[in-house]
Amino acid sequence: MHFDILTLFPEMFSGPFGTSILGKAQENGLLSVDLWNIRDYAIDKHRVVDDTPYGGGAGMVFKPDVLVRAIEEVKKDSSAPVIYLTPQGKVFNQQIAQELSTLPRIILLSGHYEEIDERVRRGWIDQELSIGDYVLTGGELPAMVLVDAIARLLPGVLGDEDSAEQDSFSNGLLDCPHYTRPAQFRGVSVPDVLLSGHHEKIRVWRLKEALRRTWLRRPDLLGLKELSAEENLILEEIKKETSVEGRFKDNESN
Repeated sequence: MHFDILTLFPEMFSGPFGTSILGKAQENGLLSVDLWNIRDYAIDKHRVVDDTPYGGGAGMVFKPDVLVRAIEEVKKDSSAPVIYLTPQGKVFNQQIAQELSTLPRIILLSGHYEEIDERVRRGWIDQELSIGDYVLTGGELPAMVLVDAIARLLPGVLGDEDSAEQDSFSNGLLDCPHYTRPAQFRGVSVPDVLLSGHHEKIRVWRLKEALRRTWLRRPDLLGLKELSAEENLILEEIKKETSVEGRFKDNESN
């Protein structure tokens, strides 16, 4: 898969993209990234890429001629979508990451300043994405987040194909708790079921704990997921257990 990233600060990407899983994915030919400096497409001697907004107001606006030259140079005859990273975009999630991971190429535009000229948004942008309801100084960090989240879904990038499938949000639930050696650490033991070697019991335990964690931490996700008959049954069991625990704690306090 190939990413083209349009940015004012290409130097920001060298560290994150040159190490760990993303670095290895590029070494192995599973992922490639080209960084394009938007300032290279400014034709005046000072390489100005922004201007004051018509109508007044705070902040600066990306100049449309500079951005369009950059986008058209990168895109050329390609059908790759141009994704603008902006707080006004649709909030990026695991489902969108999975959808984008099926594409051979993506062009990311890192926003900056107050905004981009609206004419660019209407004529040259295919999709707008945000990584959350907060404002950053630029779109470089969101671009890194998208590349990381999408790349790890590509075959061969993680090494173990099951890893991505077991991640939080991959099946609409948060991930279950995980443990490793030693079996006892500072008085706390690993749940017996994980030491039992009984695969079906372990599967059910993990599903139950994933449902429990989702219900307690992100109940909104359960409203978006179509639960199976097994999941509904386990969830009702969790709710009853939680209700009993709550009553027990109330009695203790009394």
